[in-house]
Amino acid sequence: MGRNILESSLQYASFSIIFQVLFRCITFILNAFIVRTLGHDVLGIMNVRLLLLESTILFLSKEPLLKACLTNTKSHNWPQVINLIWISVPISTLLSMCLAYVWLNLLSPVDDVFHTQYKWGCFSIALSCIIEQCTQSVVLVVQSFCFVKLKIVLETLYVLTRTTIFVCLVIHDPNTAIGAFSIAQIVSALVLCLSYFVFFAWYIPELKMNNKKEQTNSKLFNDMKDFPFESVLDFFPGVMKNDNNLLNKDLCVLTMSFAKQSIVKQILTEGEKYVMTISPVMTFTQQAMYDIVNNLGSLAARFIFRPVEESAYFYFTQMVQRDVSVKNQNQKSISESASVLKQLCNVIVSFGLVIFVFGQSYSYTLLYLYGGRNLVNNVLPVTLLKFHCFAIILLAINGVTEGFVFATMSNKQLDRYNYMMVLFSMIFLIVSYVLTILLGPVGFIIANCINMLARIFHSLHYISNMYKNSSYSPLQGLKPSLKFIGILLISSYFTKLSEDYFLPSSIFMHIAVGAVFFLLTLAVWALDNKELLKVGYGKLRKK
Repeated sequence: MGRNILESSLQYASFSIIFQVLFRCITFILNAFIVRTLGHDVLGIMNVRLLLLESTILFLSKEPLLKACLTNTKSHNWPQVINLIWISVPISTLLSMCLAYVWLNLLSPVDDVFHTQYKWGCFSIALSCIIEQCTQSVVLVVQSFCFVKLKIVLETLYVLTRTTIFVCLVIHDPNTAIGAFSIAQIVSALVLCLSYFVFFAWYIPELKMNNKKEQTNSKLFNDMKDFPFESVLDFFPGVMKNDNNLLNKDLCVLTMSFAKQSIVKQILTEGEKYVMTISPVMTFTQQAMYDIVNNLGSLAARFIFRPVEESAYFYFTQMVQRDVSVKNQNQKSISESASVLKQLCNVIVSFGLVIFVFGQSYSYTLLYLYGGRNLVNNVLPVTLLKFHCFAIILLAINGVTEGFVFATMSNKQLDRYNYMMVLFSMIFLIVSYVLTILLGPVGFIIANCINMLARIFHSLHYISNMYKNSSYSPLQGLKPSLKFIGILLISSYFTKLSEDYFLPSSIFMHIAVGAVFFLLTLAVWALDNKELLKVGYGKLRKK
């Protein structure tokens, strides 16, 4: 492929951040609407119980296959890859049937007034997941051939469709909110699926016409001489001509490695929700309040760290070869990837530290502005958010370092790490259950921090060993400069004074003080990273 992998990865991260901001804004407004209109129980059932069912089905059926099929897309045998990615449909069907039964019959029951709607909610989640899996072959092609804007546009359309349908139905009849949620899930999944296939039904004939021309003015058709699909039917299994086996053995082995890993990663990612769902630790109302604060505290992770992690994973899979030592790889690619990893570490650690420092003095302010005095009358939400600010630093480091590890490990290393992840998961579940009994919802956050620290230490050990006999030291990016640490300490001291002195009487003055020290912090960081900013500015000007 002639496309610039680094440029496309950066572009995807940028658009993903914008999409995540839009999605989170819609979600927060929607949550506020639900709490004020319908109450906390409904929010707890939808946001914790039903969305946990959705994330479990989608992650386990999609993640392993998509990650394996994104590896080294330049040398793909596309008929084999398309056949493999479609296995996600029967897998999601089987998972949906099993998990829907568990959610309906084995978990703690919902109140009688919600039972019928909850039953249809479980069925609708299962059906929408199966529909969404039918798009995975197209999604794989979209990512492999860098259709960055298309993916973001259609995901935005998906979110807007789901939200609009839900709000309209709830306004019409507030008593059927979970039913409205069910209808919105199915319709939005159908819209997403049809949109992908309709686009390529138009795009493929247009591409054929443009390939016959010597030049094209459209960026949409540039560097697409290697596009292997002749018809939209080629996205379905068994349609493309294939002289080899139906499936690629190496990709199947890699998929199995990622499957083991995905089960463990899902438990680690959604562990607190599984503990809430399986054991009666908290009521639906308490779960809803925890979910609100958890989402607010995870803004940075969802807006920035996750898109960066996804783009970094794709970038490193294309630049660094598995099962090959650093010395025996293309040194230009290795040098560029080591530099990118170092700069990524620098940026995410700096960002995480800024959030931690300012979060200690502005958690109350943020919650007050979002939910009013009723939300901050109890000290628990403020305490939860302050703990989240520390967890964000660990989330930032773990996201990038673990993304690099997964992108470069061999199959054997992935298998070994899977066993470690099983150990991490068992410890995490036990610790989270015990700490939740002792400390309440704060225990979930502390357990997550312990788990992430263990994963970070493993990733750092792997990266250090990988580059130990080379001239590259990407982990140096994790060490902030003394100037930056100094301005953070000064900002922490004065913003805490501002909270004690100004906040009771003037929230505006407290925010103004924070803005001043935030700008000073950014200025010091910019001075420390002039070269990085010059490169970024140069790319923007060129674009």
